[in-house]
Order: sequence, then C-alpha cells, then structure tokens
Amino acid sequence: MSFYERHRDFVEEVLRTAPDGVRVEWSGDTLVMHGTPTGIHQLNLVLVQRQFEQHAPDGYIFSGYSPLTTPDVTKSRNPDLTYLPIASLARPGNSTPAEEALIAIEVVSPSNAGNDWVDKLRDYAVMRVPLYLIVDPREGTVTLFCEPSHDRYHARHDRKFRDSMRIPAPFDFDLDLSGLVRYPD
Repeated sequence: MSFYERHRDFVEEVLRTAPDGVRVEWSGDTLVMHGTPTGIHQLNLVLVQRQFEQHAPDGYIFSGYSPLTTPDVTKSRNPDLTYLPIASLARPGNSTPAEEALIAIEVVSPSNAGNDWVDKLRDYAVMRVPLYLIVDPREGTVTLFCEPSHDRYHARHDRKFRDSMRIPAPFDFDLDLSGLVRYPD
C-alpha cells in the first residue's frame, strides 16, 4: 500500500489547507512542501517559458506547478513548468497523469537542490516524462535529460547560461540561455 493510500485523508487535508504559495508533493513515503520561489527563480522560469511557448505543439499549453501523478498514485510531482494537453487541464480534479506531460522544467532552489537533481530526476524518469530540463542558477548551468527508462534518463546534455541548447521534438528549437540570471554568491 502506498504512502498516499495509507494516509489519503491526511494528504488530502494538507493539499486542501496549504497556504497560498506552498506546493505539496510526495514520492514514495516522503511528503515534500515548498515555499514561494525567489525573484531570480521566477525570472529564469519566465525567460524559459516564453521561448517554449513559441514552439509548443498544437493542442498543448504551459502549466505552472500542476501536479503530475502516476496511475498507481505512488508519486506526485509539481514541476515549475510543464506542457500539457489543453484537454487534460479542462478535466475536473487537481492532477494530471504524468504520461500526458511533454516536459518537466525545474529551476533549482538555492536551499534544496537535491530535490531537483536527485529526487525529481529519479521520479520524472519513473513517471516517463520524456524530457526533464533543470535550470541551475547556483552553477549557471542548464541540463536536459532525455530517454527515460525505469528510474533514470539515458541521455544528458549540459550547457552554460551564456550558451544555447537544442530542445528536441516535439518542441524542436534552440533555447537561448544568454539572458538567464545566476543567484548571488
């Protein structure tokens, strides 16, 4: 029995009563709550989102912090940004099956980098999200993971903020990284 199944009432109450700006996720037996992102986090996210928006396939739209779940409800992750079918966002409920997401995009928090680089890297691969993009303002890097299988991605591409990065189909464009901003030291 999964964490969610054992503690369904508790999780539902936390989701219902969490204050604005607090995101709630779970992975296995771990419940994770996040506070409101910083201005630099938001700026980098918007700069990336604007570029993806120009290349999103027909019928898909960006969504921020949408809960992605697996059919067996063992994981729920809320990427900073994802692209989902318009029809999935029009359905009732507060989550979307992860297999409907085209990509998960995360901007690394200065206080909890392991969540994006370890936990979400594993979980998005398990959830079969085809592309996972990590923007890391601590290091000034962007990393794209592709080809999910079981609990890992089989392809990885790294670039610096001043460079550009090729984003594969279904987006198929060069992501300009030159405007991204690092966290202060």
